[in-house]
Amino acid sequence: MSTELAERMAEHLRQHLQPTALEVLDESWQHAGHAGANGTGFGTHFRVRIASPLFDGKTRVARHRLVYDALQEFIDRDGVHALAIETG
Repeated sequence: MSTELAERMAEHLRQHLQPTALEVLDESWQHAGHAGANGTGFGTHFRVRIASPLFDGKTRVARHRLVYDALQEFIDRDGVHALAIETG
C-alpha cells in the first residue's frame, strides 16, 4: 500500500541518506486495533527497506539510528508510531 505520507518519508530519506535502494511501505492496515493505530488503516506503521553508502562500516544499530533520526519529524508531527527497518 502506498500513501502520501509514505511518499513524503521516502523523499525525505532520499534527501538525507542518498539511498541506492529504497522502499517505504505503509503497513498500518496490518496493525488495526494495536497501540498507536489511528483507526484509518493508514499513516501509523511503516516498513522501510533501505541501502545507502552512508551505512558502510556502521553497525545495524547505527544504521537504524540514521533512519530514525532522518524520520524523527514524521514521528513527532505526523503520528508515525512504528518503523520496521531493514538496512542493506
